[in-house]
Amino acid sequence: MSKSSPNPQRDGFTTALGVIAATLGSAVGLGNIWKFPSLTGTNGGASFLFIYIISTLLVGLPVMISELMMGRAARADAVTTLQKLAPRKQPWWLAAALGVLAAFLIMAFYTEVAGWVFAYIFKSLGGGLLSTDPQVTSEAFTALITDPWQSLIWQWVVLAVVGAIILLGVSKGIEGATKRLMPILFVILLVLCVRSLTLPGAGEGLAFLFKPDLTKLSAAAVLTAMGLAFFKLSVGMGTMITYGSYFREDQNVPKTAAQVMLADLTVSILAGIAIFPAVFSFGFEPTAGPSLLFITIPAVFAAMPLGNVFMVLFFLLAAIAATGAMLSLMEVPVAFLNERTGLSRKAATLITVGLLALIGSTAALSSSTLANFKPFGLNMCNCSGW
Repeated sequence: MSKSSPNPQRDGFTTALGVIAATLGSAVGLGNIWKFPSLTGTNGGASFLFIYIISTLLVGLPVMISELMMGRAARADAVTTLQKLAPRKQPWWLAAALGVLAAFLIMAFYTEVAGWVFAYIFKSLGGGLLSTDPQVTSEAFTALITDPWQSLIWQWVVLAVVGAIILLGVSKGIEGATKRLMPILFVILLVLCVRSLTLPGAGEGLAFLFKPDLTKLSAAAVLTAMGLAFFKLSVGMGTMITYGSYFREDQNVPKTAAQVMLADLTVSILAGIAIFPAVFSFGFEPTAGPSLLFITIPAVFAAMPLGNVFMVLFFLLAAIAATGAMLSLMEVPVAFLNERTGLSRKAATLITVGLLALIGSTAALSSSTLANFKPFGLNMCNCSGW
């Protein structure tokens, strides 16, 4: 019997390295490459980073440890875990059910944003983004998101890639993929950091990232940093409970969580080092916000020697980060359907992928066919502001 689980029929992580790689893959995502730099840029730089680190240490890490330990104790999906562990049959499972729903709904728009990243790898390879004019890169991005077929097809490509890995199971699929992808992610990120630091004027970008000015902080920025800490560590949405259920019995949960947290923080900071010195070096604004990834960054890379090569590496990095996060998000509803309804893993995965393609299409078409469909005055996918 595997050390992963007392149930020989239940798959699980098989190695200590696999546990760390998979859990880190869940924590590291587009939030590191996109959300963290954009929020840092719009909330004062180093001051925001300082609050984000404190929030991660004091709030995010303890919650992460708790969720992992609950999952390992119950050896079940998120809903069943809280049913097993709740005292006197109190309805704590409702919180887990909301987490499963949250993971599903996040995937519905995350796959669309990831689709843009996948598309930009090929656009970079074709040289279609080589312009130092943000107006040109903005038009390229607008052309992508307002084309309904491009939006749908790239979302389907993402769903096919993630679904294929999930179909292979926990050990061969999730663990096998993340053990290969995470080292590649770190290597590419380090290459980009070295290139960014060798640019003239890089010191100004480093000062923005590491020299705090607490007068720039606001209550809203503090709450944003705390929210980012939760989002980045994948807590509160059933992912860490589900992954914890696949942990080995001999895995040191607090130590593993601390290692993942530190590695996740490292990736975020390295992403900042890769982006902000380059942004300042070529005179762009660090406060570009969410447009930083798809409009500002291509213009920055186009301005440097061998910029197209580094642009391809950057979007490959973002695609790898997104894939690791999406594996954990999709696993939550798949594990729920598999264990609560008795469906096979294959059937649970195909149903989840199908439903995501259906519900996610509203996000994919939110800038084209469904641009004027705004229930409660809101766009179906506020990805531009994510």
